[in-house]
Amino acid sequence: MRVVLTLFCAILLLGAVLDAQTRKTAPRKSPTRAAKKVIPPVVTRIQAEWQCPSELGVGVTTTRKFCDVLTGREPRDGVLITIPPHRGPVLLSFELHNRHTYSEELVKAKQAYRKYTATIGVLSMDNTLVDRAVVQSEFRTARDLFDRIGGGAGPGGVKAVAPTGSELITMSLPEDVVDQVSILGEKLSVMRPDGTDNYTAAGRPVATISNVMLEFTAAPPAKKAPAKKKP
Repeated sequence: MRVVLTLFCAILLLGAVLDAQTRKTAPRKSPTRAAKKVIPPVVTRIQAEWQCPSELGVGVTTTRKFCDVLTGREPRDGVLITIPPHRGPVLLSFELHNRHTYSEELVKAKQAYRKYTATIGVLSMDNTLVDRAVVQSEFRTARDLFDRIGGGAGPGGVKAVAPTGSELITMSLPEDVVDQVSILGEKLSVMRPDGTDNYTAAGRPVATISNVMLEFTAAPPAKKAPAKKKP
């Protein structure tokens, strides 16, 4: 009886040992690393700096600066927009207006109707066309003026020439456009009650712009060169 009991205990012990050897130990999970936070690039939106070859003036109501867009073939003769250091494309936006010479006499005589269609181009400084834009508007009475320009000899101290109509223009400048872009006029069509005139001669104001904005991701600061060790 003792022999049988001893043999039975030995069999149980052997089974426990074999079971422990064959049981797979679950692999330990390595502690997860904290996920790195991805910081999105900061987008900067600023009022653009420009060089205006023909300033129309400051609006009485909007207090905006208005700059005439002249026809021409050389980028240096246009409205020059300064492009800050950036990475990726730059979003350029501005409001494009037609120009109207206001006459109270023509309004009273119901002869003031004009339909303006102005075409302008935005170019890089190597004379590559980035994009074109068009503004079209009609004038009948003073209510059709976008603003009046101060500093004139007319009633209320305003100029006779005033912006009329408004078209918000937005375009993407390629990343390789640096330093400046130029806004140049291409052509102007003016429809009157007695006919239509078309203008393309160089140096003629065909439109005016205001509210020029830039939206871009700033370029990372330049790395400083390591200081040279003294001999």
